[in-house]
Amino acid sequence: MTVSIARTVLPGYHRQFAAWAHAGQELAREWPGYLGSGWVRTGPDSPEWHMLYRFADAESLHAWDESPERRWWIESAAELMEITRVEHRTGIEGWFEQPGDVNVSVPETVVPPRWKQAVSIFLPFFPLSLLANFLLHPLTSNWPLPLAVLLNVCLLTPLMTYIFLPASTRLLRPWLQASRKPRRR
Repeated sequence: MTVSIARTVLPGYHRQFAAWAHAGQELAREWPGYLGSGWVRTGPDSPEWHMLYRFADAESLHAWDESPERRWWIESAAELMEITRVEHRTGIEGWFEQPGDVNVSVPETVVPPRWKQAVSIFLPFFPLSLLANFLLHPLTSNWPLPLAVLLNVCLLTPLMTYIFLPASTRLLRPWLQASRKPRRR
């Protein structure tokens, strides 16, 4: 099931609305049956934003729509916007329809330079890799190197993906998202 919602954001609240929309995506992401969501603004100066979210089935969607979490989230933005249209779609047709000629603009996000991304990966990876090698060495010292590395990678990949990289990027977020200073000529 796909839900399409058009919202009109009140003047001066677009940044708050973007943060609110992101928070809603994070809440929904934890919900059973959630398949994805997105939001776009119809133009750089347009007050209208379109939000789409998808759930695996009608029951999952209904559970999300009626949840206290969603109710709290919706109520938290009551003074930021007005809902102008809600449509429930049962198939994929909602992803292909466009109400006329619309230029879509996605709010700008700060993407850190690659060297900052590399640093945020290195900081948790090096000590974790060192610890894993230290702990696994008694078990794998007589193994062929490719098998020892394979075991290490199989153990570290989920730890890095689900625990250490999210923690690292959360802790380093102010530094990672700091605006770039223009170069002097």
